[in-house]
Amino acid sequence: MKFNLVTLFPEFFDSPLSHGLMGKGVEKGIVSFNKVDPREFATDRHKSVDDRPYGGGPGMVMFIDPIAKALDTVGIKPSREGGCPKGKRLIMLSPKGKPLTQKMAVELSKEEELTLVCGRYEGIDARFEDIFPVETVSVGDFVLNGGEAGAMCLIEAVARLLPDFMGHSESGTEESFSSGLLEYPHYTRPPEFDGYAVPEVLSSGNHGLIEEWRRKKSLDETLDVRPELLAEAEGLKKDDVRYLRTIPRKRLGKNLYMALVHYPVLNKFGEKAAVSLTNLDIHDMSRVSRSYSISGFFAVTPIEDQKKLAERIISHWTSGPGSKFNPDRAAAFSKVGVKDSLQDVVEHIEEGTGKKPILVTTSARGAGSTTMNKVREMLQDNPVLLVFGTGHGLAPEILDMAEGSLRPIRFMDGYNHLSVRSAVAITVDRLLKDAW
Repeated sequence: MKFNLVTLFPEFFDSPLSHGLMGKGVEKGIVSFNKVDPREFATDRHKSVDDRPYGGGPGMVMFIDPIAKALDTVGIKPSREGGCPKGKRLIMLSPKGKPLTQKMAVELSKEEELTLVCGRYEGIDARFEDIFPVETVSVGDFVLNGGEAGAMCLIEAVARLLPDFMGHSESGTEESFSSGLLEYPHYTRPPEFDGYAVPEVLSSGNHGLIEEWRRKKSLDETLDVRPELLAEAEGLKKDDVRYLRTIPRKRLGKNLYMALVHYPVLNKFGEKAAVSLTNLDIHDMSRVSRSYSISGFFAVTPIEDQKKLAERIISHWTSGPGSKFNPDRAAAFSKVGVKDSLQDVVEHIEEGTGKKPILVTTSARGAGSTTMNKVREMLQDNPVLLVFGTGHGLAPEILDMAEGSLRPIRFMDGYNHLSVRSAVAITVDRLLKDAW
């Protein structure tokens, strides 16, 4: 495979492309590199390749013209003049690009030639992307000094998948992300170091047991470090799922509590009002609480007959006939409580945990002031009370109690009118997912 590197700093690549497996790949003719410096095509005596941005602002922006001429030397022209020849692709490393994944690396490894454009400064004049058939690729959610380091990541990820590049053909298929999981741990001599021994199974000679051990360790590592990968991992088997269920988890849900406020809320006129508690809300929210291992769910209402109704429903399933008829429902309802006010819920949680819970509200309106990731961070070491409203939303005094408000579920769409039961299920799933 041929890599064309369009860069203002071709010397950046000299060492990494001439050592180790990459150096051997070059010697064998598996990979080749052609470095093109846009500065060679600059037209003024200073060899300028950038200028101040239109509209003002910090930094410099790279000219299109030197890059266009550099690309012309590798056979890539503007889209209207033919674009990229078959078997070639034009890629620009950029923080705004598609994430570089193992799946993308596999796809790119099937090409004959890749041209990588490495931007610098504030980037390249935006018209470059309008004129050329370029794909943008990112190596992570961070900013580098230029695209060269990102290009090197992409080159290594792609090159190692080429035939004969690796010493063993299976090396590329038994590594992290190849099956959607992180790789199992490896060991070599000595058999013991500083009191730590190599796992006995690896010296047993029983290849079936070794394969089973490695699969389980791969699942362990993924669940512990990157649990979000499991939902998309391809090839998970029933035995894998069965094993995952036996592994103790951090379970962020243990620090999460939910409250459904029936008063004070707003009616359609924006006035403070009370809304009736419903059997269906309690049923569904209790089941969500149990499914995601949440510590507790509270219905909030000061109305006596509503409280009696709720308590009658709860007792039917926890200690009455329903507990014998449906033990699973009894387990769900064991997490339900009824309180006069949200302040009562806060005090109840503080009494049980020794910490005052952080309040986070939800709403179908506005832009929100916090995100799922921030709430997950809160849950690491603190109880969090996630507050849902009925009617037409929570009253201002409830919102004032909160640390922040989650962004609405469908915040970019004009119609955002889910039932509270649906909103609870979606919000909790996005927050905790299956692995957490």
